[in-house]
Amino acid sequence: MKKRIGFLKYERKNAMNLPVKERINHFKEFHILQAEEEIQKQASRCMDCGIAYCNYACPLGNAIPDICQLVSEGQWQRAFNILHHTNNFPEFTGRLCPALCEAACTLGLNFQPNTCKEIELSVVEKGYREGWVKALHPLTRTSHRVAVIGSGPSGLAAAQQLIRCGHGVTVFERSEEIGGILAIGIPDYKLEKHILERRIRQLKEEGIDFKTNMNVGVNISVDEIKAKYDAVCLAGGCTVPRDLGIKGRGLKGIYFAMDYLVQQNHINRGKQVLEERIDANGKNVVIIGGGDTGADCLGVAIRQGAKKVYQLEMMPKPPLKRTEKMPWPTWPMILRTNTSHEEGGERDWGIGTKYFSGQDGRVTKVHCIRLEWTENADNTRRMKEIENSEFELEADLVLFAMGFLHPEHHDMLEKIGVDLDEKGNVYTNDEHRTNISGVFAAGDMRTGQSLVCKAIADGRKAAEAIDTYLKNNK
Repeated sequence: MKKRIGFLKYERKNAMNLPVKERINHFKEFHILQAEEEIQKQASRCMDCGIAYCNYACPLGNAIPDICQLVSEGQWQRAFNILHHTNNFPEFTGRLCPALCEAACTLGLNFQPNTCKEIELSVVEKGYREGWVKALHPLTRTSHRVAVIGSGPSGLAAAQQLIRCGHGVTVFERSEEIGGILAIGIPDYKLEKHILERRIRQLKEEGIDFKTNMNVGVNISVDEIKAKYDAVCLAGGCTVPRDLGIKGRGLKGIYFAMDYLVQQNHINRGKQVLEERIDANGKNVVIIGGGDTGADCLGVAIRQGAKKVYQLEMMPKPPLKRTEKMPWPTWPMILRTNTSHEEGGERDWGIGTKYFSGQDGRVTKVHCIRLEWTENADNTRRMKEIENSEFELEADLVLFAMGFLHPEHHDMLEKIGVDLDEKGNVYTNDEHRTNISGVFAAGDMRTGQSLVCKAIADGRKAAEAIDTYLKNNK
């Protein structure tokens, strides 16, 4: 093995994005991959440290040092194969993952961390260009049949792992689009849908049967599913949004973020919008919630031609760098600037929303107050309103992006009869088993809202548990 000294020769170099003035005029991806020669230099920066904290931090357990070494040596196909040993869909994580691995990179102690995410995306995109992404088929087939309910990242990962174990797999999706949040919730400028569709083609070629517009518990019964399949994997996601029950909530012009994002994705696909059009064009927009979903709303609003956009967060503004309470290699809760924030809008932290007011039944203002946060001895935080800090914002459109509570309980979950945990998610043991024999759960439906990389990892683990269950129950 060659001595790793690339970090002494090369500085971290990030890929370029299209200029803001150009990219806000469309919904296409604007991230420009670096040339292969540059990626090989970046890969050579990996120190191959004694304990690969990047591997530990990655929910999928990607063998990042091995991948970096192979890429640095020009062995792209071997790197591609190793990457797919742990990650079914690196083209999704390479675009959407916040790069937990980079936060844990040992190089980051004294230098800029390695560009693990960019390397991963470059490897899989080269794989597509070279034709390395092919359908894989098991040597033998079993007689077992598995129903996967939900076609988001966890459901797709579970389905692919199970079909490669030789089991028959059917994926039920209540939407007309396959992919769950990847298909209908993520803005196109972050994940163009042809990227998703090319992977779905592979899954279909491997033998997975997709059934869309199938809402289990509504237009297909739970009893029918349980009768036809030897095991069931619940992977429907965490879809109940957090609401804000304050004065003026019933005014028109106030929507949940996902309704807004889904509608724009449908429009981008050329679909007719039957419900009320949610359009930010020429409007003052207030987004309540400072996370990634709120940033997605910000990017869409700017592309729709919003007059002014505010993104408000209740929690205090994060620090710019790690503090003593967030040491390496933990994931640091520091201030991060999304590409949408580069495009416009105003962010503000420590803001409480008191009530909405309007005219003729429509919202016109958001009434806010500033919050002071103090930390107790047990590291819990306490909030109080700052006297005489009230202010108001003009608002023609308000979007709730405050996260999600739990999966929907009515219909499917109630009819199956699975137990729920204290947060309202599907309760499972360590083997992803619910209290109902043969019924398993994976992804956000089991863990609560999380990251795409964690959803894929959880789907893989659920598939392993289901395969063991089927082998032991022939």
